[in-house]
Amino acid sequence: MKSKWLTATGLALGVVLLLAVNVFSNTAFTSVRLDLTQNKLYTVSEGTRNVLSALDEPITLRLFLSRGLVTRLPSTNSYAKRVQDLLEEYQRAAGGKLLVNVVDVEPFSEEEDRAVGYGLHGIPLDEESIFYFGLVATDSTDEEEAIPYLSTEREEFVEYDITRLIHQVAHPKQKVVGLISSLPIEGTNPQAALMGRPPEPWMVLTQMRQLFEVRTLDNDITKVPEDVDVLMLVHPKELSDQTLYAIDQFILRGGRALVFVDPHAEADQGGPASLMGMGPSGRSSELGKLLTVWGLELVPSKVIGDLQWATKVRFQREGRLVLIDYPVWINLPPALFNQEGIVTAKLGNLALATAGRLRAKTDASVRVTPLIQSTPNAMQIDTERLGFLHDPQDILRNYRPEGERFILAARVTGPVNSAFPDGPPPAKVDQSTGAKESENIGKEDDTAKREHLANSKGDINIIVVADTDLLQDQFWVQVQQLLGTRIAIPSAANGTFVVNALDSLAGSNDLISIRSRGRFSRPFTRVNALRQEAELHYREKEQQLIQRLEEAEQNLTELERSKQGDNAVILSEAQQQEIARFREEKIQIRKELRNVRHELRKNIESLEGWMKFVSIGMMPVLIGIGGIVVGSYQLRRRKRGVIHGRRSKP
Repeated sequence: MKSKWLTATGLALGVVLLLAVNVFSNTAFTSVRLDLTQNKLYTVSEGTRNVLSALDEPITLRLFLSRGLVTRLPSTNSYAKRVQDLLEEYQRAAGGKLLVNVVDVEPFSEEEDRAVGYGLHGIPLDEESIFYFGLVATDSTDEEEAIPYLSTEREEFVEYDITRLIHQVAHPKQKVVGLISSLPIEGTNPQAALMGRPPEPWMVLTQMRQLFEVRTLDNDITKVPEDVDVLMLVHPKELSDQTLYAIDQFILRGGRALVFVDPHAEADQGGPASLMGMGPSGRSSELGKLLTVWGLELVPSKVIGDLQWATKVRFQREGRLVLIDYPVWINLPPALFNQEGIVTAKLGNLALATAGRLRAKTDASVRVTPLIQSTPNAMQIDTERLGFLHDPQDILRNYRPEGERFILAARVTGPVNSAFPDGPPPAKVDQSTGAKESENIGKEDDTAKREHLANSKGDINIIVVADTDLLQDQFWVQVQQLLGTRIAIPSAANGTFVVNALDSLAGSNDLISIRSRGRFSRPFTRVNALRQEAELHYREKEQQLIQRLEEAEQNLTELERSKQGDNAVILSEAQQQEIARFREEKIQIRKELRNVRHELRKNIESLEGWMKFVSIGMMPVLIGIGGIVVGSYQLRRRKRGVIHGRRSKP
């Protein structure tokens, strides 16, 4: 009876102690944080702390939230809680320079009028209820920026969005990016107009305009404006020597550049012949003499295929859709990026399409630092094998890894000489009027009056990417319309990479670590390896089937030629035997193909089963084993104590 009373008392004391510890921890350790997530999702990053510490004057953040309605949206309710917790972390990290207010927006209230006045978007839940969940940042000079609606679909990017909002209010003057492009990046695609919808800019340009002043420059400029901080070249095709000279002198005077060249740009229509894969593609771009003096070469007429990270595409063959790996469309993981470079460190996966190869010149005086590379299993593929008339499976059948990591993007730094050692090129003459271009442009063009630089004033700093297709929406982002606002749902970090590069070239690095926090995909590499191994085996078998089919057809053709007279329409015995043999071979090979697929599924299912066991069942098993071991040890100690007590009695 006494032992039972002691047990009940001990349990009661344990419950009281547990409650006391919880109450004490909630009051005493409110500022203590322990984030055990892999990407530190609940920790304010160093980039955010830098932005907050650089604030010159206090900034007020107002979170407009319909608290009475958010409980009706379970997923949004938990997300709203996380946003509020994150804003509290911001306030702590700002050291008094950031004030956070949560405004409860009730229907038909003054708070709702304020939310509408700030441009926030409400979502109707019924005829009378409108749900608000937006953020507004203001400073003492009435400078304001807003996030109209904090969508759960951008939960992974919430810290970046909030910090960018603060940064825009604190630094309203933006860096200037001069854009020269031969692709419809601004939405000037005539096909959109023919379809009756207004052209919209590519989402990467929309993201750029949120942080920079993007100024479009003509493709035939003879001088880069003085106030341009970074020059962005997208698919520079057939630029005149005068334009190349303007770019050359801009770089030598300390200007920065982000260059996208491509041996086969998917967005460049290039004429009917290139679309069908006939003749020269006309889709290539390169900077010729400029790349040469920058210590780089874009290998002509070659794109990089990497089967290990190939994108699956649907291809119609023999009247049915087939899902195959397309090696020239690749989705590269962070392991292939330069982890020491601020542009690509901790970046998410990148989606590229028909990317080219950059090759560093051995005799260059610059430092070429690879930013993005392929795996050693990649191979170079001729651009002539791309197009509508070519079978994508032909690339798979002839795929042979070259055992070399190819450079897809690189940073170039160091001193360089001018690509025009003899000075400015002669002005172009207009054949129709006989006037020089400089005369047509006007007196404000003082290119010829400026001092010619034969070498750079200091180290140049440029980033060259051998792909333009990573800028296209279709490869990295899904764009949705919500209440008249375009919402980007990225599947890859292409936009982040571009803005990171511009930030780095413009001299601002505070936001980069924030954008580089999350990974968009975490594939099961072992499962993929098994699948690719079986796929390669499957392709070999398929190739054998095609070869045997061609041999059988050739034999049938020879037998047909040997037929004579009235027997021309009658199959000979040899022909019948040949057809029967071919059919048996075809059935046998198909059986082997099914066995390959069956073994593939067995290996993957077995591996997934073990992974589930390790992830879900291993911990309870280990805890159970530990409990048994501890219990056995305690039982042995008790038995030894009883025996020892009996022996010690007089």
